[in-house]
Amino acid sequence: MRRTVELGFLLALALILSYVESLIPFSFGIPGIKLGLPNLIVLLLLYDTSGVENILAEHEDRSGVAKEKAFSRGAREALMVNALRIVLSGFLFSNLYTILYALSGAAFSFLAMLMGKKCGRFSMIGVSVLGGVFHNIGQMIVAMLVVETFAVSYYAPFLIVAGTATGALLGIAGMELVPYLHKMGRKGK
Repeated sequence: MRRTVELGFLLALALILSYVESLIPFSFGIPGIKLGLPNLIVLLLLYDTSGVENILAEHEDRSGVAKEKAFSRGAREALMVNALRIVLSGFLFSNLYTILYALSGAAFSFLAMLMGKKCGRFSMIGVSVLGGVFHNIGQMIVAMLVVETFAVSYYAPFLIVAGTATGALLGIAGMELVPYLHKMGRKGK
């Protein structure tokens, strides 16, 4: 029951971050560039397999070997929260096309993050960068299919740079939040 409440809270927080992101005028003349604030929740859930203690243990593990199964509890929860967040925020703040683009980007992003984490060669920052870059790639592929032209691919270098920068920032934020989440996890038990 407690975990359901926590996941509901994280979903609400991801929705709030989606809304805040929609209010921030973050555009460099290139469509599709966003900060990706809600991905911070996905990243934290992806690293939470059975409590925040596992995030710290993996963060402190210098060998870089991922010890959990490929599709852990944290991965399932991250996928569920992100999918619900995209559908709900799409209906609340935008339209059906936005949901389509966001789901495609989220699917690519999630798979890249999951594989990056599973291989054990990436830090939380690296996994977040993979998520940012592949989110943009997924959306670009859907855009090429929708508009039926490869001209959209000219945006690729800009989107990759933007995904790398925003992914790195969110990864750093995630690593900074881990000790605080660990303290909160101890107090809640």
